[in-house]
Amino acid sequence: MVNWATFAAADPEMAAAGRTLFYQFGVGLGFLGTIRADGGPRMHPICVVQDGDGLYAFIEDTPKRRDLDRDGRFALHAMPPEQVDDEFYVSGRAIRRVDPETDARVFAAYLAMGAVAPVDGEHGHLFEFDIVTVMWAKYGPRPSWPPAYRTWRAE
Repeated sequence: MVNWATFAAADPEMAAAGRTLFYQFGVGLGFLGTIRADGGPRMHPICVVQDGDGLYAFIEDTPKRRDLDRDGRFALHAMPPEQVDDEFYVSGRAIRRVDPETDARVFAAYLAMGAVAPVDGEHGHLFEFDIVTVMWAKYGPRPSWPPAYRTWRAE
């Protein structure tokens, strides 16, 4: 597993495409796949933050946070663009970070991208997404099939 910066250094073009897709609406958005206690899949829309070396999310006390605390395996897929069908996906293991300095830095980046601060002032637990696999599918103009697939895997 590697952090976002290590992946980006290994494949800058793919990382730039992923960042563009995550941030296409201003705020970083994606669908988070987790594993329920019964082994079934669970999907959640979340806000993601790429800051410094990592890819992060603040997650409240919800089923998705409990899933990650129990079994950190995840899949994170960028929202689909409106004009083309490009896809970007990362998978690996989410790790809860409890460092107050990192939490403050990532929360400032979260607010800077246009996200709204929670009314109660609580922003959930910080998780970093350590990466094992990345997939990017680049499509031509609609209708277009098949896409050009590109994958990357941590050594």
